[in-house]
Amino acid sequence: MTYYIVNTDKSVAQAATDLEAAVADNKFGTLHIHKISDILKSKGLEPKEECQVFEVCNPGQAFKVMEIDMQMNMALPCRISVYTEKRQTKIGMISPKIILSMLSESEDLLKIATEVDDIMQNIINQAK
Repeated sequence: MTYYIVNTDKSVAQAATDLEAAVADNKFGTLHIHKISDILKSKGLEPKEECQVFEVCNPGQAFKVMEIDMQMNMALPCRISVYTEKRQTKIGMISPKIILSMLSESEDLLKIATEVDDIMQNIINQAK
């Protein structure tokens, strides 16, 4: 599957708070949160939906990826989005396993990406 997306009954704000806690609980770090809706509003645009994009990373896994293939730094960090679509709050990601498998044929990278993918699905499920 290319995307992993779950619905939640939480508001975007609550889902984002819970996501940040789940990231930390799973030994990942939140590097930055892009509040896309707020950025658009600051530019005079009025988005109909809310969107926050979390950049998350596990330093140990990122280190291993870059030790195998430094070019993979361009696929880092991982991203998880909290957003609304037709008034439904969603939490989702593009699969790290799919991204890295498109960029490399390395079995070692695929193994790391699969581990990260599983943990990130757990993070999303924990936050929902």
